[in-house]
Amino acid sequence: MRRHLLLWLLLAVALAAEPFDRVEVETAKTSIYLGNVSLRMTTLRRDGDQYLGEYDAKVFPFFFSSEKGTLFINCTVQQLEALQRGERVPFTGGGRSTAGDERRVEGHVTPDGPQSTSGKIKVRIFVSRKIQLIFNTTYRFVQ
Repeated sequence: MRRHLLLWLLLAVALAAEPFDRVEVETAKTSIYLGNVSLRMTTLRRDGDQYLGEYDAKVFPFFFSSEKGTLFINCTVQQLEALQRGERVPFTGGGRSTAGDERRVEGHVTPDGPQSTSGKIKVRIFVSRKIQLIFNTTYRFVQ
């Protein structure tokens, strides 16, 4: 009896998870002068009005310019509701490399349609005042 009760409790907790608590962003690549940069993000987890995660940017062939760090994307409930209606939603955010460099993040998300849990995302990372990297990729909400 206890075993069945525990299984039901675990199932109820799993079903109660919000459908927008976690989002996966596919690895993206962009070109730079004489090379390219690939950006990989961990699964982003919702915490209040932000999605938080880690990133790994690999620069080829200038491997010494590669970096890792943490990032956040601001996303309110109103923005999530707009996504559910199929609307394109702009966002802002930021990050910090493991070396302590601050990064400003901007972009927009375009869902595949109303009630969709996936779509396209454009991420713009400001490396300096004059240098910005633009990544186009896809996202999907996961449970």
